[in-house]
Amino acid sequence: MRSAYGVETVRAAERALMARLPEGALMQRAAAGLAAACADLLGRVYGSRVVLLVGSGDNGGDALYAGARLARRGAGVTAVLLTPERAHAGGLAALRRAGGVVGAAGSAEEALLRADLVVDGIVGIGGKGGLRPEAARLVETVRRSRAAVVAVDLPSGVEADTGEVRGAAVRADLTVTFGTYKPGLLVDPAREHAGVVRLVDIGLELPAEAELEALQHADVARLLPVPAAESDKYRRGVVGIAAGSARYPGAAVLAVAGALRGGAGAVRYVGPAAEAVIARFPETLVSDRGPAKAGRVQAWVTGPGAGDDAATVAEVLASEVPVLLDADGLRLAERDAVRARTAPTLMTPHAGEAAALLGVAREEVEGARLAAVRELAAVYRATVLLKGSTTLVADAAGGAVRVNATGTGWLATAGSGDVLSGLAGSLLASGLAARDAGSVAAYLHGLAGRFAAEGAPAGAHDVADRIPSAWRDVRR
Repeated sequence: MRSAYGVETVRAAERALMARLPEGALMQRAAAGLAAACADLLGRVYGSRVVLLVGSGDNGGDALYAGARLARRGAGVTAVLLTPERAHAGGLAALRRAGGVVGAAGSAEEALLRADLVVDGIVGIGGKGGLRPEAARLVETVRRSRAAVVAVDLPSGVEADTGEVRGAAVRADLTVTFGTYKPGLLVDPAREHAGVVRLVDIGLELPAEAELEALQHADVARLLPVPAAESDKYRRGVVGIAAGSARYPGAAVLAVAGALRGGAGAVRYVGPAAEAVIARFPETLVSDRGPAKAGRVQAWVTGPGAGDDAATVAEVLASEVPVLLDADGLRLAERDAVRARTAPTLMTPHAGEAAALLGVAREEVEGARLAAVRELAAVYRATVLLKGSTTLVADAAGGAVRVNATGTGWLATAGSGDVLSGLAGSLLASGLAARDAGSVAAYLHGLAGRFAAEGAPAGAHDVADRIPSAWRDVRR
């Protein structure tokens, strides 16, 4: 599992470690890892042209010491100091001893445009509010160059704790981060500025409870439901799907498609699209008596393609089993009805739906995804899965937010969310907690999207068909 910690937690761990180490030892550890990553990216260090963008903080010191190491290996290293009077004195002296040179920010354009590698040490993890004009001009020059870009700990211009980007920001090919991941490296919009992220262990001792965590194959494999020898379809769990309408029968079909591949032993369908569902999936248990009389289920999914059927959504919310709310269900559900539930509720909005629920602009949600998912979870007293390029899952009780980035841009297709809802609902019915069900579903759905697309457009039904492949890939 990848764990991410906020700025104050990281700084406290750094202070505790520095108190036990010789002066400067921690920075040397970071610089050694940074220099090694730069050398790997360059391939051939000798004769390469390296430009360091150096701010006043420890990130600037890391860049200077790493630059000194590269200079000793034959690179031509130029340091551009944004605040010369506040540059790290030890790092600057080390660079000069190794043969590096110092240039002024005002004359940096030529060096940047000729560089093979640019090292971004402008702003550290405490940077907020965007870059100053001089730094922003340098970032624009870097954008026009052909140089590879390595960010020190975090790309300058992105916020470490929130993943927000306010104005100009460095777009790195590689970010070398120290001690632990920071939330901004895992959450968009900042994540797309980080490029590949390389973690350098510098010996930090961090709390067991992270602020953000990203599941990996092994974590998901441990959570996947596996039937025992004595299992039957009912013991494995039954998921109810109350979805679809005369106008949107396909939403019901796709939700059932996801549910059938999600680990539950059976799927019950209630709604006006029964004929379309049975035609595609004859194993579905169909009822026309409404959710309350459809038969026993261990979880419900409601909302996909529901149109204006508020009565069915309300009936499902009144049940005493876990409920997944998606699409029209998010619009039709009464907030107080969701808040009053004692059984788990999993809400799965995209940014536009989240914005409507919070009463803000969509851009506000997209720019501050962590804040939005946490607020929604608190307001609705529910687990919230906020869909997007990085999917976030937050619990009303707080704790670490889960982040998932297994998907692909090709998943932005009609019906893809319906498949995700059925998959997550099936995992709920098989016994997973809402946070785990949402996290595992997002992970498998993202992998299935990759497998279905393979670099080309894919439909939602293709994604559903590849869920078993994703499941097997995780189990391997």
